[in-house]
Amino acid sequence: MSLISTIHRYVRPKPPIHIYMRLELLAWLLGVASATTVTFRYTASPRMSAATPESVSIHPKLLVFDLDACLWDKEMFEMEAIPTESDAVLGDLNGRGTGCVGVMSARDKISLHRGALLALQEHADGRYPGMRVALASSANTPFAERVGRKALAMLEVLPGLTVWDLLMRDWGGVDVNQIGRQPPLSPNKAETHFPRLREATGIGFDQMLFFDDCNWSDHCAMVANQCKEASGLGVVTLRTPRGLGVDEWRAGLEAWRVERRRAGVEP
Repeated sequence: MSLISTIHRYVRPKPPIHIYMRLELLAWLLGVASATTVTFRYTASPRMSAATPESVSIHPKLLVFDLDACLWDKEMFEMEAIPTESDAVLGDLNGRGTGCVGVMSARDKISLHRGALLALQEHADGRYPGMRVALASSANTPFAERVGRKALAMLEVLPGLTVWDLLMRDWGGVDVNQIGRQPPLSPNKAETHFPRLREATGIGFDQMLFFDDCNWSDHCAMVANQCKEASGLGVVTLRTPRGLGVDEWRAGLEAWRVERRRAGVEP
């Protein structure tokens, strides 16, 4: 039984997330964990909310997000309608102004998780020089993909800047994102999405940080285990079973920093 499994089984009450994360990373460094993954399950400490100068200066070249139940709060295969411009829900963009904070699909509202919005805002602000963003989503059906792409084109990061605008800004208008599971993609992101991302971006697996909810399949473990460079270094991954919150976002950057130092490689 792993250290973290032991904590889950015997410690009552559950430790706060800032203690839990340190234990998770300790287990990881000691080789208890079999893959470069970190998992979140509990309420976070407010102290985790602020970015540190170190986390800002050490970061991956490619940040990869899953969509459903990770970047945003809904599963696209459950949506009933492709949104239209009239389905936009306006609200506060994390204190940065008013914009589209939700997109209605029939009775369901699709919204970015708080940490996802913050991550994209910080990226838009240029806080992580040289880092770019891409998506790896195994949307179940072509319809689900169409719903997702429309939501990306409507949800705003900053007033007047949609998620899709930001993605296109990163890649000079080229769509490098891997969304869906229709050929040449598949349900297995390690076998199709990430190799295709590596080819499309020219960025090695060892320079990628990946967030995924892993509620249906453990994409984080599969990607961490299979997507590696000749050096043995690969994608650093972080599970977000409750969506990408602020603390998960910060912890992903921390996981990246710890892994690079553990490997003795300068970012």
